[in-house]
Amino acid sequence: MKELVEVFFKTESVVNHQIESMNHFVATKDNTDNLMQMIVDETRVSDDDEPGVIVLDPSKTGGKDIRIYFGRPRDKGVPFGAPTIWVESPEIKEASGASNQITPHEARMRDLNYTAPIMIKLRVVEDGREKDPETIKIGDMPVMVRSKVCTLSGNKLDSYIEKNNGPINATRKEKLQYIGEDPDDSGGYFIISGSERVIVSLEDLAPNKILVEFEEKYDTKVEVAKVFSQTGGYRALTSLEKSSEGIINVSIPSVAGTVPLVILMKALGMEKDNEIHESIFSRNEMDPIIYANLEDSRNPKIFPPNGVITGADAIAYLEKRFAAGQAKEFREKKVSQMLDKSLLPHLGDKPEDRFKKALYLGRMSRSLLELNLGIRKEDDKDHLANKRIKLAGDLLDELFRNAFQAVIKDLKYQLERTFNRKKGIKLKPAVRQDLLTQKLQHSMSTGNWIGGRTGVSQLLDRVSNVSTLSHLRRIISPLTRSQPHFEARDLHPTQWGRICPNETPEGQNCGLVKNAALLINVSEGIDSTKILEFLRGMGLKELTKEDPNTGRVYLNGDFVGYHDDPAELTKNVRGSRRSGQISDEVNIRYDEATREVIINCDRGRIRRPLLIAENGNVKITKVQLEKLRLGEITIKDLVKQGAMEWIDSEEEENLFIAIYAYDLPKECPRCHSQLYRGVVDWTNPGEEVIELLCERCGGRFPSESLLTNEHTHLEIDPALILGVVASMIPYPEHNSSPRVTMAAAMTKQSIGLSSTNFRIRTDTRGHYMDYPQKPLVKTQVMDYIKYDKKPAGQNFVVAIMSYQGYNIQDAIVFNKAAVERGLGRSSFFRTYTAEERRYPGGQEDRFEIPTHEVLGARAEEYYKNLDENGVIFPESYVEGSDVLVGKTSPPRFLEEGGEKLGPQRRRESSITMRPNEKGYVDNVILTVSESNSRIVKIRVRSPRIPELGDKFASRHGQKGVIGSVVAQEDMPFTEEGIIPDIIINPHAIPSRMTIGHILEMIGGKVATMRGSIIDGTIFKGEPEKSLREDLVKYGFRYDSTESMYDGITGKKLKADIFTGVIYYQKLHHMVAGKFHARSRGPVQILTRQPTEGRSRQGGLRFGEMERDTLIAHGAAMVIKDRLLDQSDGTILYICGNPKCGAHCHNGQEKGYLQVSSVWKYWKYTCCGNQLCFQTYER
Repeated sequence: MKELVEVFFKTESVVNHQIESMNHFVATKDNTDNLMQMIVDETRVSDDDEPGVIVLDPSKTGGKDIRIYFGRPRDKGVPFGAPTIWVESPEIKEASGASNQITPHEARMRDLNYTAPIMIKLRVVEDGREKDPETIKIGDMPVMVRSKVCTLSGNKLDSYIEKNNGPINATRKEKLQYIGEDPDDSGGYFIISGSERVIVSLEDLAPNKILVEFEEKYDTKVEVAKVFSQTGGYRALTSLEKSSEGIINVSIPSVAGTVPLVILMKALGMEKDNEIHESIFSRNEMDPIIYANLEDSRNPKIFPPNGVITGADAIAYLEKRFAAGQAKEFREKKVSQMLDKSLLPHLGDKPEDRFKKALYLGRMSRSLLELNLGIRKEDDKDHLANKRIKLAGDLLDELFRNAFQAVIKDLKYQLERTFNRKKGIKLKPAVRQDLLTQKLQHSMSTGNWIGGRTGVSQLLDRVSNVSTLSHLRRIISPLTRSQPHFEARDLHPTQWGRICPNETPEGQNCGLVKNAALLINVSEGIDSTKILEFLRGMGLKELTKEDPNTGRVYLNGDFVGYHDDPAELTKNVRGSRRSGQISDEVNIRYDEATREVIINCDRGRIRRPLLIAENGNVKITKVQLEKLRLGEITIKDLVKQGAMEWIDSEEEENLFIAIYAYDLPKECPRCHSQLYRGVVDWTNPGEEVIELLCERCGGRFPSESLLTNEHTHLEIDPALILGVVASMIPYPEHNSSPRVTMAAAMTKQSIGLSSTNFRIRTDTRGHYMDYPQKPLVKTQVMDYIKYDKKPAGQNFVVAIMSYQGYNIQDAIVFNKAAVERGLGRSSFFRTYTAEERRYPGGQEDRFEIPTHEVLGARAEEYYKNLDENGVIFPESYVEGSDVLVGKTSPPRFLEEGGEKLGPQRRRESSITMRPNEKGYVDNVILTVSESNSRIVKIRVRSPRIPELGDKFASRHGQKGVIGSVVAQEDMPFTEEGIIPDIIINPHAIPSRMTIGHILEMIGGKVATMRGSIIDGTIFKGEPEKSLREDLVKYGFRYDSTESMYDGITGKKLKADIFTGVIYYQKLHHMVAGKFHARSRGPVQILTRQPTEGRSRQGGLRFGEMERDTLIAHGAAMVIKDRLLDQSDGTILYICGNPKCGAHCHNGQEKGYLQVSSVWKYWKYTCCGNQLCFQTYER
């Protein structure tokens, strides 16, 4: 089903789930059902106020009743009508006051925030009279690149180009190139202060879902039922725990200690014991525990004076327990807050919702007792059905909710403070725009989120195009990396097709940082009330009493009723979904063991696409696939037509999925070539007899179906289980699993072409390969992510043999002539930025060549490459400490710069090269910042030619550094005169079991002779037998070995050498970026010890073990030299009198030494010794 995957990636972005999430969140005039509008409609100024309205205090408004409505009007509690909040196009307010629409490229270049204004419509009602509504800007929203608010989307791009007199009739690709964008950039990130930042998806436990498990407490297993109750932005954990005596206690958030279940249920309005019994009971075996709890609550010894019998008794017990000794009014308020606000907030926060909460607690207890009796299994926290993913839109939802609440509270305060009887209220001056903007931008720029989470927003990884895509599809777990959490790190069966099994870091983050599989969708969520109405029409009953003949129905984790035939209900709901009667966001599962129907339509579920199969055949047809290929229908149409559906991990528990629809013969009946799934096409899906097409010869032949009547679905393609990075690896199924994980990690470090507009980008640092090549052995996924346009590697001719010990321990021997021809050559770019800052008092920095009058000015030769404005010429050669931008600044302090009364001397503050780098000035960009001060960006290009110690790796986890660069005439050569580019060690292969590496070498060799690309896609790549037969066909040996001759002696080597062509990647770990040495240099002021780190020209730590080696050798003077002279040796003056020995330092009077001793005598008077002072090194 190659067509399906191709169409999906043609119409959707690889990071589509992030962009869709942002589009669902952000408010626009054409979409009223967005998350921002919902937040505005739900926001209350305080807990007692109505949502969506500010009511000013009459005592501060002269007795007037003034209401400001910011939410939509409500009908029966449901908001309706036109939106009251929306986000406009991204713009920047210049220092001149003008507002201009901006592009992502301009934001990067000028170090701006890529944001769009948030507008809100406010209606003022004064003493019942409504005034004209006002539209006011309340702040700026960070804009995701390529989302619907972005300048690059649809009509916004056209209007921008029209305003700037650009090519209106050009293609979309040409328009993007005109405004400096990479046409193939995926988007999905934000730009804050010129830096690209990504909001990484978070994995969390599902809210409002009862989870039961055993917990270890004092070496005994305790049954616990938990629910993370969530409503709006508030999340609270309520848990039930059964003690060894059978008593069930409830822990309520924001309240210390636990409350007995029965007492809490009575306080919530379920006063009768038989009601409590019925809400919990499902099996006779439960009776002893239920009765024990009921009797316990009536026991006057435990709950004096008369036990807890009525609801009033229960309330009195809670008041006494949690607000003892307080006033009656306070006690009542405390208990009502506990029951209405803290306990299970997702069920409501009003007193009339209490009975519903009592029923819910009964159901939680039932699940707990079912676990105790062995009827129900422990819930698996690592099952993806119990997890939800928070994407960029969901995380911004949390941030915006908090910031908007602050804006509304501040608005009320400002209006009450500035109220004037004559002028009335002025809305525009009362809104502080910076409040919302600062809250959003602070979190975006630091990564510190609501709830104390850190690292949510991260700098986008731009090392290579693949690493960028991987970063945008990353999913992180909130678990701490310092603890074991073995189960959480393990690969879970439900992650099949949803999370990549191989792409995860090695080390402490292993299994906690994950990456999405290739084809996924994250549910956006729909209104559950519509689904509930639909279920009632399907025969859902609302009963308070348990009936053993019916099945329970759960919607988004909440119990909604019973059904007489749960299996039939499940079948009907699926049928309605496939026919388009209800949303395809709905997923349903029937659990035969507990007769429960579990329905989900909430957001954050990872879903994957599957083809529907019935009666041993798929529902999709040849006609549908043809229309899909021609663009007449989309993937969404296929879902509506019931041919394909998105399945979450909960529903997948019910399914029987076929991996393949048909079996393959070993060779084509017509052309007798080796057959594999990559060259065979299924021509007639949906028909009884399967017909296959050989793409090599065009021959058609029948095949045996693997689908049976039991199969419910068919995989679109098993290759979709991998993520973007692991899909780059050819033949991964032939490698040891840890090597694939290593290969995925190193692919993200490979240097290539990260973006096609790199010439005009101003990234702080970046590596680019000079001559990147397309790989000869490819995977189909490379076409989907356009890897050929941005490759990251080169095809090397490789021989596997040892070479005089220079390739021992994974080292690589390089051919010097190949390096001189451009093999592995790359460039490193670093951008230096200078700005003419303005200071208080009207002073500012200036770009100029500093004169000798300037404090700290350098010698003239340092400024030789600068023009008259103090800016360096392009293509100048620069090295360590050379000046790139001449700049002078005003003095820091009044006394700085000579005489107090004379003119103040400016100080030198030029931008210089890093001390250990050299290169050529590639680009000089002059622009202005938001505050209209000049900015210069100097881009320096450093050529990086492969040298000893540079790291290279194949796509199979075979990494190594260059051990020797050998002259071509000294390298071994084949009978045909082929000299390998590199030689790798034979020991690298057997123990690591990277057979994929060997297959790729053979494949690359065949590709060079055949003149076509070899397919190495997982599960359907060209098989080994086919490749080896082609080797023979082109005159090579079947085993790909060749006779080779020693380049130095000319003698034939005794062993046959395995050779081939393989794609190697240059990694960004290079000697030029790590090499560091120093003798004496800068020291810290406080300790006088050498500074730390290469960037500060720091010292090299000569540690305890290194010291031990010199002691073992008896090299005393070397130790002294290392630990004193070259580290923190300093000279002290000591009084020469043997009886004194006081420590001296420079005195205030010239020519004297001041002595510090206990008695603090001055000059030479410490002991009367006047002449003899000795120096000591310390």
